[in-house]
Amino acid sequence: MKTGLHVAPIVGTGADAGAPRWHGHWAHEDDTRAFALRLAECPAIAHATLTLHGDLGAGKTTFVRHLLRALGVSGRIKSPTYAVVEPHSSTSCAFMPDGEVLHIWHFDFYRFSDPREWEDAGFRELFASPGLKLVEWPERAADTLPSVDADIHIEPEPMSPDTRADDADDARRVTFTAFTPAGRHLLAALQA
Repeated sequence: MKTGLHVAPIVGTGADAGAPRWHGHWAHEDDTRAFALRLAECPAIAHATLTLHGDLGAGKTTFVRHLLRALGVSGRIKSPTYAVVEPHSSTSCAFMPDGEVLHIWHFDFYRFSDPREWEDAGFRELFASPGLKLVEWPERAADTLPSVDADIHIEPEPMSPDTRADDADDARRVTFTAFTPAGRHLLAALQA
């Protein structure tokens, strides 16, 4: 996996000013899988809240599928676009104590329009419970989301003259920004 690794914090703007970041490049889906595997090896992932940013088709759900597989989730992993949330669990996550289940919730707020849905759907309780929360389209629920450990921004890589046409659709620029101690542990796993 090629990475444009930045070890020192990069000055940003707004709430994430000075937050440590990792910048990388996914040339192929194998790079997405490798990124997910590195995060899945870090015990901090078990109770993290990660927000995923990117346009439709950027690769957010593909990344989630690779992460869930790396965490030991079996069975069908589908996008929660219409359901808003899909629950998952793993009993074979390497860093969980024997017999303990890793609970995972994959949210997609693309169709989220009314903040009252947050309370009605019981999202406050889900976010307060132990487990991993993965949130696509977090800006649609920004006023209701609790603390976030890290942001992952995924965007298409601009084509360069030396980019092969068959690689252009897969190439992505990725930025991981850590906001909390758990987020910094995950960032360290990416930098290892």
